[in-house]
Amino acid sequence: MSSITVNGTVEKQGFGTGTWALVSDSVTYELKDAPTELCKSDQKANVTGVVRDDVMTIAMIGPVLEVESFEILE
Repeated sequence: MSSITVNGTVEKQGFGTGTWALVSDSVTYELKDAPTELCKSDQKANVTGVVRDDVMTIAMIGPVLEVESFEILE
């Protein structure tokens, strides 16, 4: 699987117990294995990871992006 980098805004989505998402201009990704430092609402970030087609979630808000690395943008 190849990695992608997505620029977007981190948001807490209120499904079930809640899940973290990265909202880009065109797609909302559900974040998998997101580090605590990334999980802050309304911060902008570049997130690099792998889109996991083999993972299903309860929230089902969009493709699952397994976080490999990230950069917080000012």
